[in-house]
Order: sequence, then C-alpha cells, then structure tokens
Amino acid sequence: MKFTYTAIDKTGKRTTGAIESSSEAAANESLKNKGLRPLSLKKQSGLAGGALFGKKKVKLKETMIFTRQLATMINAGVPLVRSLNTLQSQTENATLKRHITEVCKDVEGGIAFADALEKHPSIFSPIYINMVRAGEAGGILDDILGKLATQQEKDAHIRAKFKGAMTYPVILLSITFLVFLGLMVVVMPKLGQIIKELAGPDATMPATTQAMLNFSSFLIHNWLLIIIVVGVGSFFLRRYIKTPKGRRAKDKFLMKIPVLNGIIKKVAIARFARIFASLMGAGVNVVDSIHITAKALGNAVIEDELMDASKAVVNGQQLSVPLSNSQVLPQIVSQMLAVGEETGQTDVILLKIADFYEEEVDVVVDSLSSILEPIMIVVMGGMVGVVAISVIGPISKLSSQL
Repeated sequence: MKFTYTAIDKTGKRTTGAIESSSEAAANESLKNKGLRPLSLKKQSGLAGGALFGKKKVKLKETMIFTRQLATMINAGVPLVRSLNTLQSQTENATLKRHITEVCKDVEGGIAFADALEKHPSIFSPIYINMVRAGEAGGILDDILGKLATQQEKDAHIRAKFKGAMTYPVILLSITFLVFLGLMVVVMPKLGQIIKELAGPDATMPATTQAMLNFSSFLIHNWLLIIIVVGVGSFFLRRYIKTPKGRRAKDKFLMKIPVLNGIIKKVAIARFARIFASLMGAGVNVVDSIHITAKALGNAVIEDELMDASKAVVNGQQLSVPLSNSQVLPQIVSQMLAVGEETGQTDVILLKIADFYEEEVDVVVDSLSSILEPIMIVVMGGMVGVVAISVIGPISKLSSQL
C-alpha cells in the first residue's frame, strides 16, 4: 500500500512525500526510523498513478543505473540500508521504486540482501541474486555490483545495436507487405474484371494471373477467418514457445538461419564467458556457475550443452574437456578455457574471450543493415514482379489476338 505523509524532520522542517508499506502502523514506524515525526498519513486511492494503467515495466537500463549507483555508494562507505533508501527516493520508475522499498524493508528487518532480492524475480535475475550472495559472503559486494553493472551495460549495448540494425529492414519489409496486400485487395480485382470484360467470360487466363486472382478473391472473402486463424495461431505459438520443448525448437530453428545464426552464437559465447568469469571471480563453485550461466544465456541449445558439461565436471573432468566436443561453441573457447584452468586464471581468460566476441558482434551487427538491404530489395522486386507478370501476361495475349 502507498501512503502520502506530512512530517517534521530533525531540523524542525515540514516535509511531505509518499511511502510504501504493508500497513499504516508499519508506515509510521518506517518514517520514525528515518528520523521523521509524522503529522498526517493518508492511504492513496487504488486508482491513483500507474495503477490505473497497469504496472510500468522496469527497463534494463534502469536496473543497470540502480546497480552502478549502489556499487558506487557502498564503495564510498555508505551503509547498505541508507544507500537503498537514497536510491529509492531518487528512482522515477514507480515499479522499481516499490521493489527497492520492499527490499530495503527486508534488509532493515535483518534479511540478507540476496534473500531480499530473491523475492523480486521479475526485477532481479538468478545470476544477479547469486552474484550478490557471493559478494556478501566474500565481503566484496561493491566489486560484485560493479561487475553486474558492467554485464548489464554490455547486454544493453548489444541489444541497442541489434535493434538499431534491424529497424530499417523491418520497416522496409512491413511497407512491402502492406503494398502487396493493397495490390491484392484493391488493384487485382479491378484488373481481373477489366481483363475479363475485354477477353470475354470464357477466356483462359495465364496460370500466374489466375493464381493471383484466386489468392485475391480468397483474401477478400475470408479476411475475418484469416485474422481469427492468425490470432489464435499466434496465441498458441507463443504458449508453445514458452514450454521447454518449444524453446528448444525455436532456438534450433533460429540457429539454422544464415547470418542470424552467427550473431546468436557470438552473443551467447560473449555472455557465457562474461557471466561465468564474474561468477568464478566472485567465488561461486564451478558447477553452480555453470548452472546459473546456462539458465542466463536465453538459448536452450547451448543451455543443454552446458548442463551436460556440468555432469562431466561433477565426475572430475575440467570444463574445457566436454566443451571441446561442443556442436555450438567453437574450439577456441575450449582451448582458451583449458589454458585458464592450467594457469589458474580462468576468469581472466574468459573476460578476454568475452571482449573478443563482443567486438565480433559489433562488427557483424554494424554490417547487418548492408547485408539485409539488398535481400529486402530483391524480395520487394520479386513481389512486384509477380503482380506485374500477372497483369502484363493477359494484356499481351489480348494484344496478339487483336
């Protein structure tokens, strides 16, 4: 619940604000703990603010900024609870503010920071929680939070570059689809009628023209059925993709698409190397690091390989041995990992691998637009060409008969 309050601070100054708490009594207690003497406390209406329009999503950038600022404050010697209170008051996103407030209350109540974060899986991922837990255990929370912020920055950078590279091709493809749909629904029926009037009702159309006219007629007479089928199909497809079997099928399909498969592999390798290095550097054991990393990659195919590799590690093998037989990860990864295992610098070697593949991703994504543009032009030309042939074919036949 959210309460608005008017209170007197330690200097005697009147102050107003809002606070989230489980009850009015708990809100009063929280204000007193902050050194405020409450004068009035009112519960906000359930329809106020973002609740009327639904919860506002917390973006990766907002979590990244929170993590970086928290790392800086703890490194400067500011206590954790005070740091969380400060960041909560500065956060503009109402959803993130609420989650930080609840985390802060739990930490004030004596709960470990990692356990408090674990109650908010929609905001903090398993890797985030496990790294914080390792940082608390080793007394290096500020260092771990800094590594987490760096990881989030890298992820955000790759996502932004990929979205930027895909924007133009997606717009071009959408326009092509809409133009083709317009030609099928508006232009083709009129052209078909004109051709039949000139050639007569018994005239035989070229196969291409007849196919286009049939397709146009199908779209016009069954548009509602098509929308329903596409909507229902999309709904069940999304549900299927969320299942373990569906995720594997989707990831296997994506990894067979030319150009895209190379980007997916490079992003996964860079993420694997950076996350695994961070966990190892934080003191998390190898098997737990593999499990956490596998689930954080977002690729079921590579996740399966890593989970199989963890079984070999449990049986006494070095991680580089099972990874040398990987169908996805290149040999250079297992070879460099073997060097790291021999020298005791696994995390350092993995960070170098991450830097290398992140640069590779940047190069590929930068060239993605130039690769996709000619493909889109060929697709557009092909679609327009089919329509043109369907129109010119019967007209040419009519001209030869005249």
